[in-house]
Amino acid sequence: MTAAYTLYAKPGFASTTIERLCSEARISNRAFYECFGGREELLQALHERCVEESFAYVTKALQEAPDTLDGRVEAGIRAYVEFATADWRRARIMHLEVRRSGDVLTASRQRAVQSFARLVEEASADFPATASPSRRLVAIAAIGALQELLIEWLLSEEPPELDELVEVATHIFRQSLGGT
Repeated sequence: MTAAYTLYAKPGFASTTIERLCSEARISNRAFYECFGGREELLQALHERCVEESFAYVTKALQEAPDTLDGRVEAGIRAYVEFATADWRRARIMHLEVRRSGDVLTASRQRAVQSFARLVEEASADFPATASPSRRLVAIAAIGALQELLIEWLLSEEPPELDELVEVATHIFRQSLGGT
């Protein structure tokens, strides 16, 4: 898993063979196949671990946040951005390789987005609804915006500062959810 964490982040999932994974991990191909059915299964396990850890980190931040919509939005966004960017490999796996892997992680990615959308719905449920007909769809759209901001941070020659990412994402979520 450690070797894949680095190799799937760079040079990337598509460029990482099982032979390279095994060489980096100093295990035999046979040992690899005793644990995973293929490199796709390993990528899914890595992605799901990253999502579970980020979900727990954001949930904790929301529990400790001020009991206002703005307080919850800022705490949740800041926690997610801090967690995702604390390790560039995690950010790449969660936001680039998940898309570059084709259909391999489509279901896993969709489950992650749905889980975070439910978290946004729950965190904002006590506050007046927006004019939008669906808070869930608003949450999904705002999550998509945050993901694109993180991709910009990963790929840009002059990446935005993390505080700027938090500020912009917080603005998008607040406006979308009806905050100030």
